[in-house]
Amino acid sequence: MKVYCLIEDTQINHHFGSEHGVSFYIETKHHKVLFDVGQSSLFISNAKQFGIDLSLVDIVVISHGHYDHGGGLDDFMRINKHAKIYIQENAFDLFYSMRKQDEYTYIGLDQKLSDSNRFVKIKGNFKIDDQLFIMADVNANLFFPNSNHTMYKKIDGKYVLDDFKHEQNLIVTDNHKVALFAGCGHKGIINIINQSQKLIENNNLSHVFGGFHLKSRFKAYEESSQNIDDIAMIMKHKHINTYYTGHCTGSYAFDRMKNILDERLLYFHPGDLIEL
Repeated sequence: MKVYCLIEDTQINHHFGSEHGVSFYIETKHHKVLFDVGQSSLFISNAKQFGIDLSLVDIVVISHGHYDHGGGLDDFMRINKHAKIYIQENAFDLFYSMRKQDEYTYIGLDQKLSDSNRFVKIKGNFKIDDQLFIMADVNANLFFPNSNHTMYKKIDGKYVLDDFKHEQNLIVTDNHKVALFAGCGHKGIINIINQSQKLIENNNLSHVFGGFHLKSRFKAYEESSQNIDDIAMIMKHKHINTYYTGHCTGSYAFDRMKNILDERLLYFHPGDLIEL
């Protein structure tokens, strides 16, 4: 399995642009997969820097209905005419972020795409094949991110807290390695890992990729140092080789977790290639 980071918030290689968002290109023995597409067409130009032809992608998985994970869909659909795009059935609901107190900014997907026949709209877990499994049924609330309190959906003209039923994760099995991909971990990264381990034969999860959503623009919703340390300690005691994170984890949380997990926690940046 080869994992190419196409999009993340921080730039360390001047050949690869960065933006707020996530996109991974994953090559397995049988598939060429895109997990999220960032917020613009930047993932396409970054893929070209790698020499990746995205017109050959056969599977796309969008982790949830936010612009920084699915904003590049229109651009992808122009260059690739055949790949199936898997999303949860409610991923085109109206999602908002409270950027200032009682001020809501639309952060959902492009509504004009919602009726496209390119999408496979699913509800809950879905097995694509023996290599690819979409996991969405995460119900536990252990370390549910405090920053979720700034995330809303609009129903009948009213803003209500998002329940993140539109969030899904991807489990990829290839060459005796099992990797979990989580876009933002809105359901709580520990809950997501725990649920994935229940589904994997012999509890054989080897790698985790994704944001952990441990930062907030509001002081009232910042994740406590104790919670961050507790999350890292749980991760430390799991039989998982390496955790790769970035995006919404935040530098403060990353540094604290790094002190606990040491070399088992790594940051992913645009231009990174990880071979498992």
